[in-house]
Amino acid sequence: MASRVPELIDALVARLTPDPELTGVVVVDGPEINETDTPDWLIVGWSGDPDGDFQAAQTLGGWSDLGTGREEQLQVTVAAIAARGDTDVRAARVRVFEIAGRVEALLRADPSVGLSSLEVAIEATQLVQEQDDNGAQATLLLTVAGRAFT
Repeated sequence: MASRVPELIDALVARLTPDPELTGVVVVDGPEINETDTPDWLIVGWSGDPDGDFQAAQTLGGWSDLGTGREEQLQVTVAAIAARGDTDVRAARVRVFEIAGRVEALLRADPSVGLSSLEVAIEATQLVQEQDDNGAQATLLLTVAGRAFT
């Protein structure tokens, strides 16, 4: 099946990984087993919830012409996570929005993420804040959505 999702995920990871404003943020492609104490993460293609459904993306397609052209509406999940060793949930929330802001800046500057016949933006967000024995954590789920032609 032809889909632009794999190359979109690759492009997001490739463009966000070297971002100097994300220094100290671990940028990863989907779920990753990583023994690190890094508190800040940007995960492309996963919600970051180990108890979740591990959905990376979804698509809806249709023909754009009577030939071989196909339009694909797509959505990719991106999770920004900011964890703290204290109970300052406000600081975690501010930090998670800073991290997510880099995704927004990338997509505003280049909605195609360097790919032809593709245009995406942040369509929706969901903020989750939690506290446990390890401190406060804020997760901002981004739905990067748009359309592409295959």
